[in-house]
Amino acid sequence: MSAQKRRGEPPPLPEPLTPLIDAHTHLDACGAHDAADVRAVLDRAGEAGVQAVVTIADDLAAARWATEAADADDRVYAAVALHPTRADALTDEARTVLERLAEHPRVVAIGETGLDLYWPGRLEGCAEPGRQRDAFAWHIDLAKRTGKPLMIHNRDADVEVLDVLRAEGAPQTVIFHCFSSGPEMARVCVEQGWVLSLSGTVSFRNARELREAAPLIPADQLLVETDAPFLTPHPYRGAPNEPYCLPYTVRALAEVVGRPAETIAEETSATAKRVYGMASCRP
Repeated sequence: MSAQKRRGEPPPLPEPLTPLIDAHTHLDACGAHDAADVRAVLDRAGEAGVQAVVTIADDLAAARWATEAADADDRVYAAVALHPTRADALTDEARTVLERLAEHPRVVAIGETGLDLYWPGRLEGCAEPGRQRDAFAWHIDLAKRTGKPLMIHNRDADVEVLDVLRAEGAPQTVIFHCFSSGPEMARVCVEQGWVLSLSGTVSFRNARELREAAPLIPADQLLVETDAPFLTPHPYRGAPNEPYCLPYTVRALAEVVGRPAETIAEETSATAKRVYGMASCRP
């Protein structure tokens, strides 16, 4: 199959690998609009061995939707925040809404928040770094007040993200979603006890520094995610991603770290349940 054709078609269902938990996905961006859509996505994921997902908000509408999706299906959990590129939208009203949603029992993290230094100047309407930093600091405080994990988006901002965490004081639990940095950053995060979540980028041959960093992550600090509908793993890069594709990423990660995919599946699921405080997942 040509790469061009793959980009327009969803990847085939992988050989099942279980237990798996998708630590970061965007069900709304995957095309789910209502409870029936959510069930359909999770049913497909279940066929591949994915027992649960955390669906992530990047604006207020997505935050409201994520909590509704989590209420609609017991395989779904939610995280709420404003994406750093949308930091300009963190008005007093937005803060009030996010504070209310963050108290929802099926909201298991505050995220995705953080810093994105790639898009300013490239994306119209993207918040400037100073506004991103202020919003990041507010989300850090919200994570502390609610006692829920902080889920970080970090793009081209290793030094700056660490500076904010040091200045504000990191919450008890910190998750770097779609960790894409190199060994030096991985070592810093591991030393701090932070959790690193790997996506389909670990399967990309040109992600050399990330592939060097992956073996440095202890099992109890490792999560796996799809970030669907983005970052579809090799060999389907560019095709639409969905939670059912997670086994492709885990098997690619297994090759990089030299450990059985089945072991990684069990360990990352245990870590996800502990980190997110998931009471139960379907067997």
